[in-house]
Amino acid sequence: MKLLFAAAFALFVLSAFDQVDSSAYDKIVAHSRIRAKKEGPNVCALQQVVGTKKKYFSTCRNWYQGAICGKKATVLYECCPGYMKLEGMRGCPAVAPIDNVYGTLGLVNAVTTQQYSAMSKLREEIEGSGSYTFFAPSNEAWDLLDPEVRNGLVSNVNIELYNALHYHMANKRLLTKDLKNGMTITSMYNDLSLHINHYANGVVTVNCARIIHGNQVATNGVVHVIDRVITAVGNTIQDVIDVEDDLSSLNTVVTASGLMDKLGEPGQFTLFAPTNDAFSKLDSEVMERLMGDKGVLQALLKYHLLDSVQCSEAIMTGTSYETLEGTNIEIGCNGDSLTVNGIKMVLKKDIVTTNGVIHLIDQVLMPDSAKQVMELVGPSQATFSDMVSELGLASAMRPQAEYTLLAPLNAAFSDEVMSLDQRFLRIILENHILKNKIVLSQLYNGQRLETLGGKFLRVFVYRTAVCIENACLIRGSKEGSNGALHLMKTLIKPAESTMFKLLTEHGGFKIFLSLMEAAGLTDLLKQEGDFTLFAPTDEALAGLSQRDISVLKSDPNALRAILLYHFSKGIFIGGGLETGVTNLLKSLQGSNIKVLFANNSMQVNSVQVPDSDLMATNGVIHFVKTLLYPEDIPVGSQELLTLLRRITRFIQIKFVSGYRFQEIPLTFIIPGDVTKVTRIIQGEPTITKVTRVIEGEPSITKVTRVIEGEPSITKVTRVIEGEPTLTKVTRVIEGEPSVTKVTRVIEAPQTEFITTFDMDNDRLTKVIQEGTRRVPGRRVPAGGRGRPRGSSQD
Repeated sequence: MKLLFAAAFALFVLSAFDQVDSSAYDKIVAHSRIRAKKEGPNVCALQQVVGTKKKYFSTCRNWYQGAICGKKATVLYECCPGYMKLEGMRGCPAVAPIDNVYGTLGLVNAVTTQQYSAMSKLREEIEGSGSYTFFAPSNEAWDLLDPEVRNGLVSNVNIELYNALHYHMANKRLLTKDLKNGMTITSMYNDLSLHINHYANGVVTVNCARIIHGNQVATNGVVHVIDRVITAVGNTIQDVIDVEDDLSSLNTVVTASGLMDKLGEPGQFTLFAPTNDAFSKLDSEVMERLMGDKGVLQALLKYHLLDSVQCSEAIMTGTSYETLEGTNIEIGCNGDSLTVNGIKMVLKKDIVTTNGVIHLIDQVLMPDSAKQVMELVGPSQATFSDMVSELGLASAMRPQAEYTLLAPLNAAFSDEVMSLDQRFLRIILENHILKNKIVLSQLYNGQRLETLGGKFLRVFVYRTAVCIENACLIRGSKEGSNGALHLMKTLIKPAESTMFKLLTEHGGFKIFLSLMEAAGLTDLLKQEGDFTLFAPTDEALAGLSQRDISVLKSDPNALRAILLYHFSKGIFIGGGLETGVTNLLKSLQGSNIKVLFANNSMQVNSVQVPDSDLMATNGVIHFVKTLLYPEDIPVGSQELLTLLRRITRFIQIKFVSGYRFQEIPLTFIIPGDVTKVTRIIQGEPTITKVTRVIEGEPSITKVTRVIEGEPSITKVTRVIEGEPTLTKVTRVIEGEPSVTKVTRVIEAPQTEFITTFDMDNDRLTKVIQEGTRRVPGRRVPAGGRGRPRGSSQD
């Protein structure tokens, strides 16, 4: 029993060591053995591409797809490397006999290589003592070799053929687990290097020739069968570009970019090299623009360059790779052809160099970083692009300036939008073009973005979304050479008015507005800030009689609590809410509002929101068809309880006899009145300034006279204690036309606190700081007349 345990333990330890030391190739072979276990011992399952002789120990992805490079693959069952069949027995129960390298060539059916070894007098060497690795071309590999080249080798067997075979050999034994990705091996011909790549999908290549049967151990080495005859490598990528006639245009671009030296450095690169014909397909204006910008040229070239060697035989399905430019391209295959970003464009593949591999392509790959901002627009935003061009906005965008496009999807341009007058369409589109280049990582909450039309848009950043006014970004942002592109779900509707003005002009919120006035909360709808309002429509409150309204107004604290429960601090639009989960928003009353956004519709406290995202300069309004009430707050009046149960839905209101609503402290900031008169008189200015300050309730008088020229300044200050006033008069006199401008400013206290509640000073300060946040007002277009601040119609 102890011996059995010891044997099992030893087997476990050896197995563990084998797993640790195994390579990707070994693991793929092991998986193939598992897939074929029903066929008997030591049988491996391979995939063969239909119509070809190509066979693969394939990955799980290819196995379950039943295809390789998009072509159907059939399943074959063969003996795993190193095993043989025995007549009358299931599977491959026998271990292949071990012979010297020459004999092993026949064992793995590399018959042509074996014959050429005998003809070139290499046989004696590989039958003798030593330790060799022979990368032996298969019979099919010799058949694929150019006949002229093959005849040249066979006609000079003692030199050319002998040297060619020696280049396929290394003077030490190397199993697949020893063949590391990116390593170079010194061959037995003039010490020239063999370039090894070992990929995660189990493919191992030598100078981009794939090992199709590996690890056939011999007494004096190991044999790996490869799928092509390899040739000696001595040039760098730079050398190939210099001498290849069909790459002269690429040579010009690389030289202008200043990156030619990099292509001559040691490394592991893959270059997708556009031919002269590929560059000739580019518009002459585009080519001129590219050649005039070294930074763009570098981005263009780096987009064609990978920091790894990707031989064609290692690509069995589409895979994304990061370029030196920083963005990704997808390299795939379609039968024997390579594809780039899904397009068949590779003319010639696997030009092996000392620092990588080159694939010739018939198209220039254009990264976003080398494109002008309008070139970033894709098919899903084609309507936006067409309209920007048709309405003259594209031509108005200067090539030297930077812009950001907020491009709505095609579906956003409904028939109603498209039927608008072109003047209005132009204004709409101007709201979707920003004056500066702003990439996604530069957007932050509260940011204000200036549009081409001079308006300012607000940015809102949420847990799972970034929104600009009422529209949210979707995946697909791009950065070009002179701008950025962000995809938008809907058209942007900038805010123009306060919540008070919007509700008043709508006409469907008269009862709600009257209750706000009765509660002394109207200024909340007017003041600057960021609020979310769930506004009950007149339809929601239509059941209220005059008696009901009197009941609500009879307890100011209760009315304020109910109304403030409809407000939340911060702007929350539908697209910014996390989909499918309950979003908790803290109301100004203090209790949470439960908001659910799903299937492009919003619910608040289980009540459907019929219309949402009405943007105001101080917040956003969502319409509701019921009065909202905080379910955690009881009611102490039976009459109020009856009323609330009649006009609220989906909640159970608690009754606690004698319960009284507490006062909720609020502060409203009302801008002071300002009267300003300006008179300008041109001429030679002098400056006189007089300041008088009187302590007490202040008003200030300030007189300034400005005359251009050698100024003389007189300043008199007099301080008198008492009740101060402040008056400011400015007179400016300049040179030849006679224009008169006089400014008179009468300042009032900057803030006035209305609606005072009993509370301590510390708590009041905290509420002011936390409850009200200023947002800069929108810019007034030149020539517009501003309304006096504090007007009730803001």
